Amino acid sequence: MAEVTIYTSPTCVHCKAAKAFMADNNIAYTEKDVAADTEARKWMLDRGYRGVPVIVVDGEEIIGFDQKKLSELLKK
Repeated sequence: MAEVTIYTSPTCVHCKAAKAFMADNNIAYTEKDVAADTEARKWMLDRGYRGVPVIVVDGEEIIGFDQKKLSELLKK
């Protein structure tokens, strides 16, 4: 099973869509709220990311909720 982490913020509509996609497909994930978690926020900023969601699947980073790319990575 893939290791999935989603970097989110509480008001992000695309984050909510990504989490719903995970729930609908029974995919376990770890959520990191960058509004509350300074380490998670630093991780994102150190990579130059300024928006959420950032979804990491087995080390591969996806910026935004790209359902097609996410589905491809999860099928590997």
